[in-house]
Amino acid sequence: MSRDDQIRWDRQHAERQGREQPALFLLQVFESGHADITAGHALDIACGSGRNALFLAEKGFEVTGIDISAVALAHAEQRAKQKSLSILWRQADLENYTLEAAAYDLIVNIDYLQRSLLPAITAALKLGGFVIFETYLIDQQTIGHPNNPDYLLKHNELLRYFPDFRVLYYREGKVFSNGAPSFRAGIFAQKIR
Repeated sequence: MSRDDQIRWDRQHAERQGREQPALFLLQVFESGHADITAGHALDIACGSGRNALFLAEKGFEVTGIDISAVALAHAEQRAKQKSLSILWRQADLENYTLEAAAYDLIVNIDYLQRSLLPAITAALKLGGFVIFETYLIDQQTIGHPNNPDYLLKHNELLRYFPDFRVLYYREGKVFSNGAPSFRAGIFAQKIR
């Protein structure tokens, strides 16, 4: 991303209030019995206005949220203060940011696809750590935004990025959130080597 990307995301976040509820996939992992995760250090990648980071902090995690948008992070910080939650917010361009190796017990990546970051995500997890990753599939082009193939996963592509992981839950296809359809792939997996 560039300074232009930051300006674009700041403008988008300023024009609309962030979503308040955590991502449906994150909720499904935690509420379905798939997750047996002990609270530890969590990272929320491209956290936006902090909906997923706030959820994790409420679950007892020590959370770091990273996003390029200062506007989104200011909104996230305000929401965290209202809830008396302590979260470390970092403004960073993820295309020029180095994740600390073996630092996190859980990494959450929702609605963001930067393929070059995926090896760093796997390296940033501690052995035994978990990843919860969900974003749009290539089929999304048939129904609307986003439609740039650079930001859409191919079928089964997500599985290839986590070879040293035990897949605990995976789904791919059309999902409905608040009555609206989208095509997504999501994985919940544990680093085993």
